[in-house]
Amino acid sequence: MSMPFGTAPLQIITADQRLAETRGIKGVLTGISGIGKTSQLWTLDAERTLFLNLEAGELAVQGWPGDEVRIRDWERARDLACWIGGPNPAMRDDQSYSQKDYDRVCAAFGDPSILDKYETVFVDSISVASRICLQWCKGQPQAQSDRSGKPDLRGAYGLLGQEMIGWLTHLQHTPRKNIWLVGLLDKRLDDFGKPYFAMQVEGSKTGLELPGIVDEVITLAEIRPKEGEPFRAFVCTTINDFGFPAKDRSGRLAMLEPAHLGRLMVKIRGPRPDRPAARLDFDLPAAAGVATPTTGA
Repeated sequence: MSMPFGTAPLQIITADQRLAETRGIKGVLTGISGIGKTSQLWTLDAERTLFLNLEAGELAVQGWPGDEVRIRDWERARDLACWIGGPNPAMRDDQSYSQKDYDRVCAAFGDPSILDKYETVFVDSISVASRICLQWCKGQPQAQSDRSGKPDLRGAYGLLGQEMIGWLTHLQHTPRKNIWLVGLLDKRLDDFGKPYFAMQVEGSKTGLELPGIVDEVITLAEIRPKEGEPFRAFVCTTINDFGFPAKDRSGRLAMLEPAHLGRLMVKIRGPRPDRPAARLDFDLPAAAGVATPTTGA
């Protein structure tokens, strides 16, 4: 039975306790089709990695010796997220991810201690997950017009946003595990004909909110320098020379990092650079050519 609001004891986590916690890395790995996103599984410890496969694209990792779960419907995707992430005490008993829902899922899938052996969950891909979710949403009552009973796309996409954000947020709160969500990258044009890159997901809500949910957004890209041969690399920082989506909440990554997800996670967990104050430096460089403001007398 869920605990009534306001009755749970308040727990203050001390600084020492917080620093001693083992926290998983939650990230998105994106890139254009065929760049090698799924193949990053080969850089991970197969015995400690669980592959959630929505793509049916096993050819890229044929022979990879790790464990895999194949997902072809939204109910299975949602139940797996509940099993992996545990119950959410904020949910009512009639909602997904609640304690009651978690108990149901554990009865179906088995004791969640089965998951203790896994350090990383690799989800390929959120692009396909959004399509599966949309198909499910179209069959729900919210996607039917109250008057005519005809399909209501506005209702379907509204439900899609709720379902996807709930799913991603629940995975993001998974304690002590790394969660990597693979997504396809599209090149698009804005209203002024200027190209930009965006992740391929159904519905605008998911694409807009996803970067705020995760800790890391990494783009796997082919870099073509002015001199030398092209090479693949991870683009890791929001401000980069290529216009790719990227974000590094750890503060440990350079703009370009070697295309090896296993080593990237080691660096994210490693010590910070020797310039901790650099992130709080709000002064503009002299090259910016901006005059220093005066306050006046």
